[in-house]
Amino acid sequence: MMKRIRINVGKIGLIFKNGDYRRVVTEGNYWITPFETVVQYDLSKPFYPSIELNLLLRDSELARHLQIVDVGDNEIVLQYEDANFKAVLTPGKYAFWKGVVEYSFVKADLSKIEITEAIDLLAIKRRELVPFVRVCKVESFENGVLFVDNKAEKVLGPGEYYFWKNAKEVSVSKVDLRQLQLEVSGQEILTRDKAALRVNFYAQYKVTDVTKAVVENKDFQKQLYVFMQFALREYIGTLTLDELLESKETISEHVMNSLKDKAEGLGVVIKGCGVRDIILPGDMKEIMNQVLIAQKKAQANVITRREETASTRSLLNTAKLMEENEMLFKLKEMEYVEKIAEKIGEITVSGNDQVINQLKRIFTPGAK
Repeated sequence: MMKRIRINVGKIGLIFKNGDYRRVVTEGNYWITPFETVVQYDLSKPFYPSIELNLLLRDSELARHLQIVDVGDNEIVLQYEDANFKAVLTPGKYAFWKGVVEYSFVKADLSKIEITEAIDLLAIKRRELVPFVRVCKVESFENGVLFVDNKAEKVLGPGEYYFWKNAKEVSVSKVDLRQLQLEVSGQEILTRDKAALRVNFYAQYKVTDVTKAVVENKDFQKQLYVFMQFALREYIGTLTLDELLESKETISEHVMNSLKDKAEGLGVVIKGCGVRDIILPGDMKEIMNQVLIAQKKAQANVITRREETASTRSLLNTAKLMEENEMLFKLKEMEYVEKIAEKIGEITVSGNDQVINQLKRIFTPGAK
């Protein structure tokens, strides 16, 4: 007996007879035999067939209702429904019903590194894509060199970069472009007169060529450190200890000139350098202190003798003036008497006229 079926709007049916596919039916009413069955599908959802898809696609009428997506090895496909990201399709064959939902697809080749497909950033950051994407961030004060299978590909400026994840080895070596400082601390050096001392030296530098610093040189900072050591040893070894202490400022000038070309080969420019400390051994420090004390004592003695000489010369000049000018001599006597009187509250004079006469002679110019 025939059986009546109905396919509603938004549905589609596949009719099977004894398990074999026969035909496709769209919305409407149909009669089927007792040996036939119908399987209905929602046109708004992807098509997941109960039998091999390739067998069904032999029917051109059914194929006309389907949009087929083939995803090969080393590929993924981003599925969009009505322009909204929906899912990631991995290798395989997929079928989607036409007519209700507007499907679109973006195929990505995972065998390459760069993401050149028209994929918006929000989709790349979706959790569904996390297993397929590498992320690298270069800060605003950095540059990076992209290495693919240990081969330098290009220089990356500041920003966030996304690469497809595959069997290739991908890495980014980042370099700080800010002004940096390198310290040579406690460097033990012998002067020309065999005095052992330790030097603390610093240099300020900036990376100007990332390719030279990262690709053409290995551990450019260590190399710059060694160049600084050699420059210090080379220059300090030509000076005696006294010469070194007298001309510390010339060390930085020599090191700067010595490092200029070598730093350029490292992709670096030296901005400035200088001596932070020169540290003498304990016994040498004691000797230097003794020398300093002796020098200061000698200077003090010279100053004392100079003052004594000046004082004696002043007394001699005063004596000559007083000898040549009797009035000046009397004034000096009166000055001394005045000073004595300031210290005495009362004077009692006893004796004959000799005391009075002596006072008169003191205070009377020309008196005998």
